[in-house]
Amino acid sequence: MSSQRPERVVHQDYIARIRYSNALPPPPHPPKLLEIPGTGLAGGEYTSAAYASKLAREQPLNIEADAELGMPIDLIGVPGIFEGDNRAIFTSETPQPIDPKDKQLLKPLAALGKGNALGAPVSFLRRTEYTASQAPQHFANATSKDLNRLRNDPKRRKVQSVDKEDPINILRNIAKGFDIAYPEDAFRGEDSTTTLRGAAPTDAEIKAWANPKHPTKPELKLLDSYPVLPDLDALPTSGAYIVTKFQANPFGVSETYDQRLDCGLLYPIDDPAKQAEHQRKMDEWDSNSNKPQPLIEYDYDFYAPNDPSAVRGIKRKFDANDPDHDDPSLYSEEAAAAAAATEDGGDSETSRFFKYDRVRTYETYNQVGNPDKFYDDSIALSLHDPETDVGTVPGYTKRLAKAAYYYPIIQRTALRAKRKVGRRMLASQLDEERIDEFNVTVGDFPEEALETLREKREELDPSSQPQQQGSRSAAQDGGDEEATG
Repeated sequence: MSSQRPERVVHQDYIARIRYSNALPPPPHPPKLLEIPGTGLAGGEYTSAAYASKLAREQPLNIEADAELGMPIDLIGVPGIFEGDNRAIFTSETPQPIDPKDKQLLKPLAALGKGNALGAPVSFLRRTEYTASQAPQHFANATSKDLNRLRNDPKRRKVQSVDKEDPINILRNIAKGFDIAYPEDAFRGEDSTTTLRGAAPTDAEIKAWANPKHPTKPELKLLDSYPVLPDLDALPTSGAYIVTKFQANPFGVSETYDQRLDCGLLYPIDDPAKQAEHQRKMDEWDSNSNKPQPLIEYDYDFYAPNDPSAVRGIKRKFDANDPDHDDPSLYSEEAAAAAAATEDGGDSETSRFFKYDRVRTYETYNQVGNPDKFYDDSIALSLHDPETDVGTVPGYTKRLAKAAYYYPIIQRTALRAKRKVGRRMLASQLDEERIDEFNVTVGDFPEEALETLREKREELDPSSQPQQQGSRSAAQDGGDEEATG
């Protein structure tokens, strides 16, 4: 007798594809054409889901309401309404009794879900009372008379809390910090559009300023403190500094730091195409928006001293505390016409200079900053202590007092070496306009630049006096320079 194997049962799901037709007619109105700002496709705004929602919010609702606002009221049939008798539409002085079924709809929200027994007064329940030995401020028998007297007591009345988000309150608390630090300069007059009194400091805040403690490490002790001040004498003509970062070392890979980077020159290249691109961005930029003002992205020619040993002389020329910073021997180069100028009675110092050679051309690939708000991005901070200054050297002067001096930064720019592929068509023109070397001498600012510096100083400190002696700068900011191609 042969055994028969049972057949294997395979379960298979049945998938039915059903397509439903859309029998609705197309909308009777044509599509609405909207005027949208053409910001370009670079930002990717048109592909985001929030772009259509933003357009819908900005479009006004075009709804024409009739005289009855969609709620027609027919007064025909109301007795006496057209004779001036409005008693028929007034509420009756004796309202009709409410139906028991409607009472459930009139229950307050706090009573929903609670039993009816809690709503009725209970004779054996009373308020909880506190004993006088544990809490002296409470009464053993809290009657309504005692509670009212306690509530109306001005000494025990709570002070109304001020809104912390109020702009006036924020300004008062900011001024309070300065009043605690400099109580002799605190404003005590009446508030006006230009001056505002600071909030009243508490005793705890005054003690905290006199004996500061770390918020999370109270065992630490304060060793020294520095007031934060602007270095007005170090401001450039633009009023702020630019931080530049190279993508790679301009002088090649090296294990030591090249001091020529401290005194290099970046010469911006005037490119009409970049000027036109910047003008297009300025036309599209809205000053009322939260976006910062667009900055032009220059290409730069980088120049460095051809002799590394000249770096020390360059730094000494810019050191105002160096008594020999005007010594002509600090220059590394001397022109061939120096002897002839001396015989003719000329000034031989004008023939001395620092020679800068062109290294390469760089392009801007990343740039951030706001020319209108210097302090929104970042600032540089330098701690200065006269006790550790170079004042111990004979002839040196102590220019700065003890403080933490800040320097505003208008923008941060990242540079990378520019490829020559995109410049082949203009190679001949660029070769003619390119400067191969600079002959740099260091001098004082001209009078126009000094006037600009005075305005920048007054913006930071209105009480600052105009300086008679200008700051020293390189040749491209007001000195003498020669360019040879």
